[in-house]
Parts: sequence; C-alpha cells; structure tokens
Amino acid sequence: MTKKTIVCVVGARPNFMKIAPIIKALKKTQEHVSFYLVHTGQHYDQAMKASFFQQLDIPEPDIDLEVGSGSHSEQTAHIMLRFEPVLDKVKPCAVLVVGDVNSTVACGLVAVKKAIPVIHVEAGLRSHDRQMPEEINRVLTDQISDTLFTTERSAHEHLLKEGIESRRIHFVGNVMIDTLRANLEHAIAFTETLKNYDKAQPVKVGEYALLTLHRPSNVDDPRTLTRLLLSIAGISRKLPVIFPIHPRTHNQIKQQGLLDVISSPTIIGLPPVGYLQMLGLMQSAKLVLTDSGGLQEETTSLGIPCVTLRENTERPITVEQGTNTIVGTDPEKIQACVDDILTTGGKSGRIPEYWDGKAAERILAEIKRIYL
Repeated sequence: MTKKTIVCVVGARPNFMKIAPIIKALKKTQEHVSFYLVHTGQHYDQAMKASFFQQLDIPEPDIDLEVGSGSHSEQTAHIMLRFEPVLDKVKPCAVLVVGDVNSTVACGLVAVKKAIPVIHVEAGLRSHDRQMPEEINRVLTDQISDTLFTTERSAHEHLLKEGIESRRIHFVGNVMIDTLRANLEHAIAFTETLKNYDKAQPVKVGEYALLTLHRPSNVDDPRTLTRLLLSIAGISRKLPVIFPIHPRTHNQIKQQGLLDVISSPTIIGLPPVGYLQMLGLMQSAKLVLTDSGGLQEETTSLGIPCVTLRENTERPITVEQGTNTIVGTDPEKIQACVDDILTTGGKSGRIPEYWDGKAAERILAEIKRIYL
C-alpha cells in the first residue's frame, strides 16, 4: 500500500486542543498514512503557541505560515496565498481542518479549489447568528467539505437541512473532551498558577468564579463591555473572580478607561494562561462565566456550572444535557443565575453521548476506511 499524507491545519488557540488527539491517533498508524502539520500563525503569540504545543504534546509544525494579525479579510487572504504552495509541494490525499476560525475556512477553500478532499472536524454546529464571524466560517467550511465529523446529534440535523448528504456525515463525539480527559491528571493547581503570577490570594477550592471574555460582540462595544464588567464587579463582592485577560479584552478595557472597574482585590486579573493552567483553574472553580464555546463543553464534561455571557450558543447540548446556562449580557440575568448557583449548586447535567475520550479513534477509523 502506498503511504498517503494528510495535511492537518491549526491556526488559533481553540484548534490546538482539537488537533492534539487527532495527531496522536495518526501517529499510531503511520505505516499507512503520514501527517503534515501546518500552523497558519493566525494565533501570533509565539510564547503562548509554544506553551500549548508543549503541554499538549503536539509536534512542531512542518511549516508555520506566520500570517499574524489583521482584519478577517486580510487574514483569510494571506492564509490562502501562503497555503496553496504547501499543497503543491505535499500533494496530500486530504486536508483536515478543525473548528471555525479563519484558518479553517481559508485552508478548506484552497483545498477544494485544487480538488483535494476536505475533512472538517467539529462540523454542523450552529448558533444561527450570522453576526458571528465563526458562524460564517462554520457554514462555508461544511459546504465545501467531503467528510464531516460531528460532536453532537443536532449537528447532523443542521447539515441535512443545509443539503449535506447523510453518507458524508459521521457522529464521532468531541475531540476537545479527548484532550481534557487525557490531561486531567496533569492539570496545574490553581494555587500554583496564582503563585507563578505573584497573585497569591486566600482563595479556596470551590470558592471562586473563573471568568473569560474575548468575543468582539462583548468586548468591542463599550456599553456592553462596561455592563459586563460592572456585573462582574458585583459578583466579586460575593465570590472572588479569577480573570485571565485576553490581550484584545485588556486593550479594550484600557482604551475605555475601565481598569478601575476591575481593580478590586477580589477580581484577580491574570495574563493569558496555558491549557494545563486553565484546566486547573476550571477544575477548582465554583462556577465559570464565559463567552467561549470550548469552555461551555469543558465545564459540561467536568460538571462545573457554566454561565454563558452570550445570547446564543452553537453548542446547545451543553444547555440541554450539560451544566450550561445562557444569560446574555443583562446584569440582572447574570446576577440571578450566579445567585442560583451559589444557593442551589446549579445544574448538575450529564456527560453527552460519545464525550468519552475516544472521538479521535473514531475519526481515524473513518479516515482509514474512506481515504486509505
């Protein structure tokens, strides 16, 4: 059998946790298939990238396209221009993309234009909010993909409604949970993280909230950002809040003159943290407040109550079966949800189907059947 190559693409932080178990699975079957790892450089913090690759045991990429920052159009265009020569050189049997970032759709478009099959991991998720750039990326990537791997049953229905043939859709589970389960025992204790950043505080396990905030709809609108931070300040008077601050969010907080709002000693601001640090922070939290899609899934797997600071979610299973509650940006709804968790413990939830740490194995089995 002639050995074939699959080009695997990562671009931004959420991709790293999704590609890690797939690369691990591909390594086990290299007698028939090799992988060529492309990092587009969409996530341009080199220190953070190195941290994630090391912590998740991802090999150094075969090539880094180093596209850096820019508008959505600029970033997508630069990725496409730099990715095409890679395909001409490698001549893969397929291109595998994950998630919903600009790198996902850009590399998918280049591949399909060159008649190379596209494999999309985490297909079919829909928020039904076309104002979200990620939603556009999801829809377009699914339309040009040959093989679509889904994380939950509702994704299958979305794809069928959009004209995708059932034979191309495969329900395999959630690779994010593969990574979480594989790394639970390696999570870095939240106390160590606080100590490393000289933020040591008398905070106990299960007696703090973890906050992440990065979506443009939340941080780019001054009124929305102010409303959210004032809500967090109110919550911090009842429960300390640990807040790893995304660079984009920090810039907006500074520009809008809102640093004083989060200057309370019960709001513990941190720089962005690595995966194992974030896992430790999550594990020991009383609750998580976030606008991240990945954290909605991870908190459901961990059984930690999640308060989602968005009006919608592309991961409805985390609400229907998991620990997630959608509250939007209304301060009263946020406070009411937090108060309920503090009083009752919040939603207990259950682990969704196929969130068992074996999604990558199922993906590899389908890839071998279809492409090898």
